[in-house]
Amino acid sequence: MRHALPIASEGNDLNESLRENVRLLGDLLGTSISAERGESFLASIERIRHLAKEAHRSDNRQGMQALTDYLYQLSDDDLLPVTRAFNQFLNLSNIAEQHYKASLHYVDDYRPNRQPERLPQLFERLAGEGADAAQLRDTLEKMRIELVLTAHPTEVVRRTLIHKYDEVDDCLEQIADARHYPEKRSRLYERLADLISQVWRTNEIRHTRPTPVDEARWGFAVIEHSLWQALPDFYRNLDSQLLAVGQPRLSLDAAPLRFASWMGGDRDGNPNVTAKVTRRALLHARYVAARLHLRDLEALRVELSMWQASSELNEQVGEVAEPYRALLVPVVEQLKATCEVMLARLKGEQWNAKEPLIERREQLFEPLALCYRSLMECGMHSIANGALLDSLRRVASFGVTLVKLDIRQESGRHREVMTELVRDLLGESYDEWSEQQRQQFLIRELASPRPLLPRQWQCSESVREVLDTFEVIASSSPEALGSYVISMASSASDILTVALLMKEAGAVRLPIAPLFETLDDLDGAGEVIDQLLALPTYRALIDDRQEVMIGYSDSAKDAGQLAASWAQYRAQEQLTEVCQRHGVDLTLFHGRGGTVGRGGGPIHAAILSQPPGSVNGSLRVTEQGEMIRFKFGQPSIAARTMEIYTGAVLEATLTPPPVPKSEWREEMDRLASIAHTAYVDTVRNTPEFVSYFRQATPETALGRLALGSRPAKRNSQGGVESLRAIPWIFAWTQTRLMLPAWLGTDAAFAERWNDSDGQRIINDMREQWPFFATYIDLLEMLLAKSDATISHHYEQRLIQKPELESLGANLRQRLSTLIDQLLTISGQEALLEHSPLIRQAIAVRNPYIDPLHALQAELLRRAREAEDDIPESLDRALMVTMAGIAAGLRNTG
Repeated sequence: MRHALPIASEGNDLNESLRENVRLLGDLLGTSISAERGESFLASIERIRHLAKEAHRSDNRQGMQALTDYLYQLSDDDLLPVTRAFNQFLNLSNIAEQHYKASLHYVDDYRPNRQPERLPQLFERLAGEGADAAQLRDTLEKMRIELVLTAHPTEVVRRTLIHKYDEVDDCLEQIADARHYPEKRSRLYERLADLISQVWRTNEIRHTRPTPVDEARWGFAVIEHSLWQALPDFYRNLDSQLLAVGQPRLSLDAAPLRFASWMGGDRDGNPNVTAKVTRRALLHARYVAARLHLRDLEALRVELSMWQASSELNEQVGEVAEPYRALLVPVVEQLKATCEVMLARLKGEQWNAKEPLIERREQLFEPLALCYRSLMECGMHSIANGALLDSLRRVASFGVTLVKLDIRQESGRHREVMTELVRDLLGESYDEWSEQQRQQFLIRELASPRPLLPRQWQCSESVREVLDTFEVIASSSPEALGSYVISMASSASDILTVALLMKEAGAVRLPIAPLFETLDDLDGAGEVIDQLLALPTYRALIDDRQEVMIGYSDSAKDAGQLAASWAQYRAQEQLTEVCQRHGVDLTLFHGRGGTVGRGGGPIHAAILSQPPGSVNGSLRVTEQGEMIRFKFGQPSIAARTMEIYTGAVLEATLTPPPVPKSEWREEMDRLASIAHTAYVDTVRNTPEFVSYFRQATPETALGRLALGSRPAKRNSQGGVESLRAIPWIFAWTQTRLMLPAWLGTDAAFAERWNDSDGQRIINDMREQWPFFATYIDLLEMLLAKSDATISHHYEQRLIQKPELESLGANLRQRLSTLIDQLLTISGQEALLEHSPLIRQAIAVRNPYIDPLHALQAELLRRAREAEDDIPESLDRALMVTMAGIAAGLRNTG
């Protein structure tokens, strides 16, 4: 008998190989479940899936009732394994889908029937639009894209399971390759069955939160197991395309794409990230980098056995039989010493190295480049452009520190330092000074040659921690550090304070990136940077380069998605104009998350929808939580993701999007104003809203889910405004109301679509303006994942107050009305009609997600009635429902 949890395949057009892999993984999971729980339990799982499928077919609440009636008669002993079964099937489905996409080099793009072009097609099209081949190469040479890996608590899957899932994917790949070798294929099926059995018998929920160092280690593991291979693969492909259009390869030291990290450096609202933690993360990064480079160079030492060498190389090593090996031997020994010292320091031990340590990029790059020049000069081109070139690309991009670690701190912590300092030194109140007084004081101290901080200053513990962080910066290699990001920046003095604290610590001048994230701060961003760049003292510090970070999460939670998106666009326009006027190179740093409510979505569309001139060969972007695994967890997907980033930045630089028409701006001002008012009226001015949010969603239970090292709230005593954007979005996603993505937009479209002129302009913007078209496409995708019936079910199980039920009914009606409006705007009968594969991917998951919704609502009800004193197995089942829904929707926070 086939023990199956089969995917609903009737009437869909999913590729046969994808369907077959889903069936295969479902069969093996069913076998594991049956072996542990018996055939009757597996039959019960299939009955639940059938009822969920019927509920969607009937599209009414009676179907949902039949499902819930069956679920609620399950024994307590069955609830946990039922939730685990559906959770694991959804995770295995994701693996099959990722494997399928990797085989096609496919990356999600929600725009109608469009995938980002591959490099040959892009080069050809850009050439047709006036960019010659030399210009393409020159732009790529100068390009600087930095992808910043962050550990926001959105990854709900344990690292142990991630490792097993990676092995499952690798097994699927080997099975595909062994189709002509039945015996090998049979052994691989046995291995796959073993892995699925391991998955089923592994606890999917962490018992404790990861530490910031744990998160950093996970980020480094992604680099080691995927990006280390993907990056040279990407550059090989890029070089091939340049050669195909008659251009030479990129220069050896070119690195248009690099990686940075916040893991271990992001202390905003996370008391667990201390100066000690940051120092440890830096040590660990250097250790991993040295170990990986050592592995490369030991392999190169085996390969480079040739005797013929250039005079330049022979002069370096003398008359030896194997000059390349002779050159690399001391470098290998230095790398070994570096590994030993870094590992000893991580253990808290002292270690005196016999060899000099590898401290700088040039120590690796120069001998490898010398080998490359010699091989090329001696006609050994294929050898030079093989593994040796791969190693050079890694050194150019990863350096000797693996990633550049950003430091992030909230502006209030810096003001706290200045408040205590001014009080103790001058007897005055820094808080009462005007912005002009603060700037004058800070500029004067920046220009002064004497130190400001007293040597034995007795400051508070929180101020000491801030100062200790600057001491870590001062004692670290400049190569190890990225930018200093100031959260909640709102004034020029916020930036000048950080510059002064760097000076006082004797630290290297890191780029200082103010993060503008609230609606008011985004509106004032251009003026703040204008003030700064007009200050000669500040200009002398920045080498005519300014980085500014645009916040997506908090602005959307503060003002609603539509108003926030328009504010972000306007801020980028203003910043671009200000920096151009001052003759300063601007790099915009986009703080994007995994969900649309936090700036997520297809990267290609997002980059090409930015204001013209804002992407000028440089870009920084955060990649957060589970999106790191989805985009970079496998080498083939990672290489394709890098290609998409590079192609989009290249296109946006050479052929920027159109300047929006004046009537488009006026229309967006109207839409944003209406949406903002409606959003605020609901979220902040409706007395019942907070109670509804807390009762109708699992928000109060999220704290028990060990998602990440950072607390869910900035202020544990606050209300919705104190929530971080991640749990805010996570909670609404779990109930399928998807409220943060659309609330306010419904009111804006309802008002403007009833106006004939509004209809005309909205249609015009959708057809001709990438910014607005991208917004509409992402909104449609989120609405396609919404489900008012599911949302109403949570309300029925968890709410007994008529006024809250009335609010819920109103929200669902607004959602329904918006869907109808969007269908009218897009000219469709159903959402995602023009993107059938994405629509099907959502549809086939629903029968596996819906039971988890029903069980989650019931478990939340029991937990609340018992004041959270429920059996450990039921508490764990509740956590598993959260993980499973997140996996099924491919969205957390």
